[in-house]
Amino acid sequence: MYELLLAGIANVAQVKYLVPLFFGTLVGVIGGALPGVTITMTIIVVLPFTFGLDPLQGLVAMTGVYVGGSAGGLVTAVLLGIPGTPSAIATTFDGNPMARNGEPGRAIWLGVWASFFGGLLGGVFLIAATEPLAKIALEFGPWEFFSLFILALSMVAGLTEASLLKGLVSGCLGLIVTVLGTDPVMGQERLGLGIEFIKGGIDFLPVLIGVFAFAQIMGEIERRGEDARGAVGAGSRLVVSHAKVIWEIVSHPFQLLWFAFIGVLIGVLPAIGGSAASMMAYDQAKKISRRPEKFGTGVPEGIIASESSNNANVGGSLVTIMAFGIPGDAVTAVMLGALTIHGIQSGPLFISQHPTLAYGIFAAYLLAHPLMVLILGVAARWMLRIVSVPKSALFPVVLVLCVIGAYALNNTMSNVYVLLTFGVLGYLMVKFGFPLAPFILGVILGDQIEVNLIRSIMTDPNPWLFLTHPISGLLLAASVGSIVFALWQHRRMAGRTAAAEADADF
Repeated sequence: MYELLLAGIANVAQVKYLVPLFFGTLVGVIGGALPGVTITMTIIVVLPFTFGLDPLQGLVAMTGVYVGGSAGGLVTAVLLGIPGTPSAIATTFDGNPMARNGEPGRAIWLGVWASFFGGLLGGVFLIAATEPLAKIALEFGPWEFFSLFILALSMVAGLTEASLLKGLVSGCLGLIVTVLGTDPVMGQERLGLGIEFIKGGIDFLPVLIGVFAFAQIMGEIERRGEDARGAVGAGSRLVVSHAKVIWEIVSHPFQLLWFAFIGVLIGVLPAIGGSAASMMAYDQAKKISRRPEKFGTGVPEGIIASESSNNANVGGSLVTIMAFGIPGDAVTAVMLGALTIHGIQSGPLFISQHPTLAYGIFAAYLLAHPLMVLILGVAARWMLRIVSVPKSALFPVVLVLCVIGAYALNNTMSNVYVLLTFGVLGYLMVKFGFPLAPFILGVILGDQIEVNLIRSIMTDPNPWLFLTHPISGLLLAASVGSIVFALWQHRRMAGRTAAAEADADF
């Protein structure tokens, strides 16, 4: 394994791979720093430019975007109090107060170095766990894969901030999209609705672009006038002693390991994302701190917890896509789409069938972190100029690039129509409080759920096999447990809200 990893690092260190990795990381940092431009939107914009590259060059570039974007969001979180990405929300709690207290440089570099160390710890897990998990996945039959996909869908539906019912409805809507067009097993046309381009099915990338990017842009246009502009005058105060900042982080190794582990664990769970990882790590940091009352006033532990966990989350998400062929989040969903475009099947056999590609991704992930530190080291003092770009100028450019990306997929206008249709649907879902993550996961997993259900029934029509196969039964039990836990969690939150409102009335 180590020989393959060293060969992968030597391979990616070549100019033809290092250049796309550098520019991918640079674009990721910039996209992550721009409020309202998520990592998902950034990687969607980058995707069309990777079509002409070989598979490893394209995936190296997207890995750089993923790593750079996860760290870039902390710049605006610290300097403006506005998270550049959802995963940087918890960073604002102590990063912005520290910056306002006259230490913006310390706050930024605590976040950057915490991202660096947390990301590398996530990389250790990525390299060590992917192959063993893939071997376990080889024991899976259609019953086990069906149950695994059901667990993924139930888990993300239950762990949404909206109501459980809305999460489940959103996931079901995504599943409905996958039955439009042709039956993936029998090849029979169904639910074509008389529309020509639906007969062949709907590509998930235009759906993804529409639901996330287009819908978010429309939401931002509706809230126009809220441009993020300077809250902290950074200037030369961004200069710090890196040795002191690094010592603040590594002097508490067990805390750093714990925060990174939380990020990896959440990353492995499909479609939950870095925002949940950073919030959970922040909560843990507050619980184990000797001064929890100081959190929210600019304590370093809050920044370290948030940033180390959200970058470790990237490693966990890559494990899920490489070992099981399930996207860990929307970003890895786009990477899965890129693999599909190049005719490469992700999943349990990915490492054994494409070792050069797999270890190239590992190497790109590791090398992207020092590149991220280098880029932020050079560009941090200029970041305020970038993040002060008015949204009225930014979003039309992003929208045009999204339309070009959808069109370039098959060079047909049908994908643009799909983008616009699902952009409107995504906007309405957000408007009425329906979470987007279960919908996207339903679109991504729907075909696989159907295919494995049909294969299992064709192999043996006995439905009890879903329960009597040990792994399948365990996964289905976990699905039920996830929903029961979500119901209990939502009921507890409702009780707390009602109690707080009752106290406020007195």
